[in-house]
Amino acid sequence: MRLDKFLKVSRLIKRRSVANDACNAGRVEINGKVAKSGTPVSINDVIQISFGNNVVKVRVDAIKDTTKKEDADSMFTYLNE
Repeated sequence: MRLDKFLKVSRLIKRRSVANDACNAGRVEINGKVAKSGTPVSINDVIQISFGNNVVKVRVDAIKDTTKKEDADSMFTYLNE
């Protein structure tokens, strides 16, 4: 699955266009490397997103094409720094 779609489906970022913009601005990394919006996401990848002064780091646990709002957090696990 594409990175921008994963970010939207998992609800880490609300809209796919915003996810696409964040990727193109270099604010998203997969496994320590800056990732473009079309980069494929795999299970156990570590995604780091920079939101201004905040950094969110998650591990991908599942990849689903669609998910309900209540189940979206089962797609990833937050990692502590």
